[in-house]
Amino acid sequence: MTSLLRPGTRLRVLAAALALAGLAATAPVHAAGEQFVPIPIYRVGPYAAGGTGQGGGFMDYFELINRRDGGVNGVKITFEECETQYEVERGVECYEKLKGKGPTGATTFNPFSVGIAYAVIDRATKDKIPVITPNHGRTDSTDGRVFPYVFPVILNPWSETSAIVNYLGQRAGGLDRLKGSKLVVLYHGSPYGKETIPIYELLAKKYGFEVTQIEIPHPGNEQQSQWLQVRRIKPDWVVLRGWGVMNPVALKTAKKTGFPVDHIIGNVWSNSEEDAQPAGDAAIGYIAATTHPSGQQFPLVQDIRKFVYGAKAGHLDDPARVGTTYYNMGLLDGILHVEAIRVAQARFGKRPLTGEEVRWGFENLNLDDKRIAELGATGLMQPIKLSCEDHEGGGALKFTQWDGRQWKVISDWVAADRKLLRPLIEASSTEYAKSKGIPIRDCAKEAAQVATKGERQ
Repeated sequence: MTSLLRPGTRLRVLAAALALAGLAATAPVHAAGEQFVPIPIYRVGPYAAGGTGQGGGFMDYFELINRRDGGVNGVKITFEECETQYEVERGVECYEKLKGKGPTGATTFNPFSVGIAYAVIDRATKDKIPVITPNHGRTDSTDGRVFPYVFPVILNPWSETSAIVNYLGQRAGGLDRLKGSKLVVLYHGSPYGKETIPIYELLAKKYGFEVTQIEIPHPGNEQQSQWLQVRRIKPDWVVLRGWGVMNPVALKTAKKTGFPVDHIIGNVWSNSEEDAQPAGDAAIGYIAATTHPSGQQFPLVQDIRKFVYGAKAGHLDDPARVGTTYYNMGLLDGILHVEAIRVAQARFGKRPLTGEEVRWGFENLNLDDKRIAELGATGLMQPIKLSCEDHEGGGALKFTQWDGRQWKVISDWVAADRKLLRPLIEASSTEYAKSKGIPIRDCAKEAAQVATKGERQ
């Protein structure tokens, strides 16, 4: 360290450092053989557990691919964090700061936030950078004919709602037996929380149950009045559409007001260890939906421990969080990105790709059971197949229950009624297209053009 050097030596070291800094300022930030991915993370604030867990898994997967495989067909993945604090304005600033980095610009933009996703859609579409919103985002962006650069992949919010209701139907012995029952939905007071309001109303009408939807203002530290309302309603089930501190507070308050925790179902952002552990005994028996069970038993996670944490190159402050729910969600994010890059390379060449080229890779992604097994992720994720029309590709949930120490899977995959939801998605996306003057893509025509080009080559 410079403080231990003699004065003359210290000056020479500082002069050399300044010279290097000047060279770094004029040199390219990333080399030509690299694929750059922005990481708009939130390490501070009430949602930091989600940001650090998911972001850590995301970056660790890239580390694994670089260290174990030498990159994607030799192309190393580079990335850079930008702190958003889960705030829209900061998220937009991060997008603008990072979109031009790397030899080909940003590969994608994965905002880890519904509000930020909404805010950057128009910008990213203009810049031809795909916005990836696994398990969140605006549901009508499932329709790739209108939203070619947005991918609410794995599970959109409306599919989540449908799958949860289908699970309640299974518990009741059939969807017809939900008639006359009562459901309360406690939702986070944000665009994310409000995204599913009309779908719960639709399904209540379809299946004959009564639904009451109650907002919990951000960040959710105080919920006494809402749970007193729950006690007056006496519902059969409560769905917790929460986020961050709202979730353990909900569980503690439910216990205080006498509502049975094993009749609370958390959604996919209310299903982490960080949601259950702070609630202590109040969380025992709590049920939550998930697209990715927690645990370290998967071969992929074992490789992360060996190649990444074994080399002390992990991106979690606490390695004990490897395999937790948030972390495994980040691994799925990483898988989706790397596999989309791999698919795109097969068409465009084994080189750094543009966002537009990786967009094509996402739209032609097909992760079947065989490929998932090759990735060491059997049981960790469901098959995902995307297309021009469908940017979701999954649409199913498993349900887990907290036993006081860990989550235990208590169901098989429960699928959403995507046939019911598709006309609603198209109605919403078409209205959006009209309001923005967006031409609706002809997917069949595009597929034919790609096929013809391939034959000529």
